Amino acid sequence: QVQLVESGGGVVQAGGSLKLSCAASGRTFSYYGVGWFRQAPGKEREFVAAITWNGGVIDYADSVKARFAISRDNAKNTVYLQMNSLKPEDTAVYYCNADRLLIPSSTDRGEYWGQGTQVTVSS
Repeated sequence: QVQLVESGGGVVQAGGSLKLSCAASGRTFSYYGVGWFRQAPGKEREFVAAITWNGGVIDYADSVKARFAISRDNAKNTVYLQMNSLKPEDTAVYYCNADRLLIPSSTDRGEYWGQGTQVTVSS
């Protein structure tokens, strides 16, 4: 069982930066693939980025490539999402997603979800 808690959301102007954190409970979190997803009002939840248990494979949605960076610190049981050059269309609730057996992606969702953190980008 893994519990995920996101933090770091807030309100930022276009062009600004935010760093989200996903803190996990559980001794085996370092073996989990982790992804970030987001959901804007009236839209479906969409994949943003993912990282394998050891950070060896990283994937991004085309819409965030070169602007967002996912990383993890297994010693702290935490996965991060550094978001730069933010745009109003990045406004959404951002969710952390984790799974022991698969890497979250645009087609695969992991078993565990956090409660989400709101990111609002003003123009």
